[in-house]
Amino acid sequence: MTYGPHTDADRARMRAALGIESVDELFADIPLAQRAGGLDLPPPEPESVLVERLRELAARNRVDLASFLGAGVQVHHAPPVVDQMLLRGEWYTAYTPYQPEVSQGTLQSIYEYESLIAELYDLDVVSASHYDGASASAEAALMACRATDRQRVLVSRGVHPHHRETTATYGSGAGLEVVEIPLEAEGEAAGTTDLPALERLLADGGPVAGILAAQPNVLGLLEPMAALAAAAHAAGALFVAVAEPVSLAVLRPPGAYGADIAAGEGQALGIAPQYGGPYLGILACTDSLVRQLPGRLVGMTRDLDGERAFVMTLQAREQHIRREKAASNICTNQALLALAASVWLAALGPHGLRDVAALGAARAASLEAALAAVGAPRPHRGPYLNEFAIRVPNAREVHHRLLERGILAGIPLADLLPDEPSLADCLLVCATEVTRPEDIDLFASALGEEIGR
Repeated sequence: MTYGPHTDADRARMRAALGIESVDELFADIPLAQRAGGLDLPPPEPESVLVERLRELAARNRVDLASFLGAGVQVHHAPPVVDQMLLRGEWYTAYTPYQPEVSQGTLQSIYEYESLIAELYDLDVVSASHYDGASASAEAALMACRATDRQRVLVSRGVHPHHRETTATYGSGAGLEVVEIPLEAEGEAAGTTDLPALERLLADGGPVAGILAAQPNVLGLLEPMAALAAAAHAAGALFVAVAEPVSLAVLRPPGAYGADIAAGEGQALGIAPQYGGPYLGILACTDSLVRQLPGRLVGMTRDLDGERAFVMTLQAREQHIRREKAASNICTNQALLALAASVWLAALGPHGLRDVAALGAARAASLEAALAAVGAPRPHRGPYLNEFAIRVPNAREVHHRLLERGILAGIPLADLLPDEPSLADCLLVCATEVTRPEDIDLFASALGEEIGR
């Protein structure tokens, strides 16, 4: 069955108008190895056989591991109310609310999400509908360039590599220069953004539109965000904080240290890890930058009868304004995941959120002590919240052997950060409020045995 509305004759006329022989010519700029090919699917099967095949595939998932994996995605407890709300039909099938008069529920859910995130990040305006934290970071970089009319962005290597790579990809299409700021190699500040190197980059190479730094950074370390913001503003640039949302229950929010724009990955807010997505990109800014903000802004007003009503206040997308004036051409609606974040935050409340962050930090401290006692110390001295690196001889091999013993020992930094050779013998491990003390003991005992082999 053909699902497209165009006939072969329609396609032939379009190709003739474009002066091409094949649709493949439209994708000539994409390397052949990166292009989508045909799907290698088995032949049709009866439903009962197919269900059994899916059961067999599902059984290959490991759900019995003691997991210490973070690296951009963290496991937190989500009260059952989160999933129950998402499964309601009025939410589950909702799409972009183009007609406010019949989309009040969806619009209100986006409004509540934006209000909660604005309070959490201490910034004036929050938009919805970003795919994930990486694309939100890239959009933040583009915002800085539009607002300053400059084309150079400095990105700390402490920002997650997925965010850095996505920003570079977005930047290449927009003609931006994306330059990475190295990390301090030694001393008390090792593993955080190299401030002297930043000063040199600001002094050389031309005007800078914005500086991106993460809090906590990809190594779990806490960055000097106020100093980074001050350096950006002294150079006439904007400061973009890529902030992990749960950490903001105990760390200063971006607005408090002068961030102009904030981005983040919203997965931790009640969204389960699921093969890389779908997740939720957080993007917020000060009021002066609202016209540069892509996505959807929902506002509250009064209708003709004086009743509360929700409306789409701003959509700076090419579907609504001239393409050359659009802030972005994102074409999705992440309202379902934004709703999950809102329900999770509302269910926990401010004190519950603080408990989640504080308990994760306490479990991480216990984990650090236990691992150091068996010969796996931290390579960095700086403070962290709930994620940190440990030095392990033959880290990748040890990681593999621990997996065979039912322990997911974080991620080898040789895989996550291959351009940081000084960390090649390290594992990045994470603890949250759901990390059990007995799993910490199991990890430490097994790691000690592996190191002593």
